[in-house]
Amino acid sequence: MAIRSKENSLGAWAFLIGVVLALAAGILSFGELNPLMLAVLVILGVIVGFVNVSSKDVNTFLMAAVSLVIVSFAGLQGIIDAQILNIEIGKMVSATLGSLLVLLVPATIIVALKSLFSIAQ
Repeated sequence: MAIRSKENSLGAWAFLIGVVLALAAGILSFGELNPLMLAVLVILGVIVGFVNVSSKDVNTFLMAAVSLVIVSFAGLQGIIDAQILNIEIGKMVSATLGSLLVLLVPATIIVALKSLFSIAQ
């Protein structure tokens, strides 16, 4: 039986719940994101930024998060008008990518600032 660390449990759950909520909110919103859901995603992003990332994983997290933010932003710009069987797939995809941005941007900013402060010390 493997021994698991409990130090990042809250951050890991916040990240998992945030990703699931972001995907569900984007798919089920049909292009109209609920402001309350966005607020929940921002709060989860802040929790992930403060709690989830240990000092040895900062570079990996920042590389992955910045990549996702760039790709999500680029995806938002190009998929708005796509339709399949009268379902506006473009709006659902852009809402999903937007909700992922709402989750990842606060976490990325907080981790980057923590990294800069640790370098400055």
